[in-house]
Amino acid sequence: MQQARVAESTKGSVSDRLLAQMRGDILSLALIPGRVISERDLEAIYGASRTPVRQALLQLANEGLVIRAGRGYAVASIDAQELVETFEYREIVEAAAVRLACERASEADLDAIQATIDRGLSDTSPETWFEIGADVHVMIASLSGNGFLRDAVQDIVIRIARARWLLVSTEAGQQEAHREHSEIVSLIRERQADGAEEAIRRHGRNVRDQIMRAVGEGRRQLGAHGIVVKGA
Repeated sequence: MQQARVAESTKGSVSDRLLAQMRGDILSLALIPGRVISERDLEAIYGASRTPVRQALLQLANEGLVIRAGRGYAVASIDAQELVETFEYREIVEAAAVRLACERASEADLDAIQATIDRGLSDTSPETWFEIGADVHVMIASLSGNGFLRDAVQDIVIRIARARWLLVSTEAGQQEAHREHSEIVSLIRERQADGAEEAIRRHGRNVRDQIMRAVGEGRRQLGAHGIVVKGA
């Protein structure tokens, strides 16, 4: 996969763009888990200077996407046990967020989320569905009016993103995701806190189970490509 180059601009925009490109390449598995990456290698790949590369690596380390490896870094492995724990955390956080959303969400906000969900009906590309799945959960958490819950869901979305790329996007899966997301929004609109909480818990468990099956079924193939899947 050919790497995108960083356009020369102001220091801030170069740093932001480099971070987004590196994060995207890690999430899409273009930079495979376990790969050792040095600052010098990344400078050559992305056409960037050392300072923004170093800043990006520090941020990606905070997000758990890279780890220290000797004097350099390595792309973090996919850890099956960490995924299980992340989904447990996600269920607790999203349950709290959706209950607050039932109290605080405006009709305009809910219309905006539904429009994002419906975008997948006209664009069925895996990339679009990947983005929608992440955006919808952060948008729902934002409806809580609690920045800590929103940021927690944003962090969770990043941490499970690479594993989500392992799922094969099918028409049936897309229809199910659209139905479940729409159901959650509808229940928030009706101010049914118990129903909305149950719906978002059920949806999270469905996604968790699909991802864990994909990790288990792909373990041998992933290992052959140098991807280390840790945990049970």
